[in-house]
Amino acid sequence: MYGKVSLGGSGYFKVLNLGEMAFVHLDVLCFYSLLICTAFSSVSSNAEIKVNPPQDFEIVDPGYLGYLCLQWQPPLFLDKFEECTVEYELKYRNIDSEDWKTIITKNLHYNDGFDLNKGVEAKIHTLLPPHCTNGSEVQSLWSEATYWKSPQGSQETKIQEMDCVYYNWEYLLCSWKPGLGVHFHTSYQLFYWYDGLDHATQCPDYIKVDGQNIGCRFPHLEASDYKDFYICVNGSSDSYPIRPSYFIFQLQNIVKPLPPDYLSLTVKNSEEVNLKWSMPQGPIPAKCFIYEIEFTEDDTTWVTTTVENEIRVARISNESQQLCFLVRSKVNIYCSDDGIWSEWSDEQCWKDDIWKETLVFFLTPFAFVSLFVLLVTCLLLYKQKAVLKTIFQRKQEVFSHQDTFC
Repeated sequence: MYGKVSLGGSGYFKVLNLGEMAFVHLDVLCFYSLLICTAFSSVSSNAEIKVNPPQDFEIVDPGYLGYLCLQWQPPLFLDKFEECTVEYELKYRNIDSEDWKTIITKNLHYNDGFDLNKGVEAKIHTLLPPHCTNGSEVQSLWSEATYWKSPQGSQETKIQEMDCVYYNWEYLLCSWKPGLGVHFHTSYQLFYWYDGLDHATQCPDYIKVDGQNIGCRFPHLEASDYKDFYICVNGSSDSYPIRPSYFIFQLQNIVKPLPPDYLSLTVKNSEEVNLKWSMPQGPIPAKCFIYEIEFTEDDTTWVTTTVENEIRVARISNESQQLCFLVRSKVNIYCSDDGIWSEWSDEQCWKDDIWKETLVFFLTPFAFVSLFVLLVTCLLLYKQKAVLKTIFQRKQEVFSHQDTFC
């Protein structure tokens, strides 16, 4: 028995006997069987590799007003993977937050700031890299932890309308209003901490109204920029407990500069005006400012911004009677994520001298007329003087003649 096997589009066929065809078929079956066995063997091998989650996972509060430490111990039976670099995937957030923060680390701890007005939740698992597990990453089950500040006092006893401003990047001032319905003898205290302080520190200089603390003037804060600044305002009362309030700021984001000064307005020509001002005084670098300019031409006002301390603007009309502008400043996006606008500067104005032109227009003809009248008057007076002189001379001649006759 023979069969035919086509070798392509050439029309040539090789004739094989049935025995040879059987061997070819058997080789194909063996090849596929080998592939299947290898695949199953690999899956089975990976399925057998397991790793435990980290041990003793907990959230620790060192007393830094929201700066917490998440720490854990290596998983059990990790000695089986001595040649592997074990990593941990950590996820954490404030409870009720939609998004998890994710960190992958080889360490056994991680620190970050949290809003202690809410609870904190975190979870962690162990990761084995692919080169230790036949090419696929192996993950342990999750280990979870939560942390809550024990609530005390009702929500109404918390302070209200907390407001902190870092004036001119030099001194910090915070103010608040007492909680609703609290007694006038309720005492509030402010504590703060940032990386660089050994412990949370109480406000050294309170702002008081009727003997009650309603704000804090902070001392010079050394090396506090571009760091989380943690604040807690708690209180005490003889009648009931006071619930504390927690806040996190970045000081460079709450800077309020001084307003610019030494404004000048120069009318270059009938179409263009040059506005210029001096950079606000203080430690803020010139590159960190953005300015908002309010320019008024007669009854039309518009606002623009610039990072320079000079700007040229086009006049709406060359017949405008008054041009005014004022400026305020803020820390720009190159030095902070946010900021507070300064107060507006004093207004600088330019007024057209049209009243002088009008005065000149009316006074010039008047001056000519007046001069003409004066000249005519002088001529008349001169002629009158000549006439009087002639009459006087004639009278003298008459008197002289009479004396001679006598």
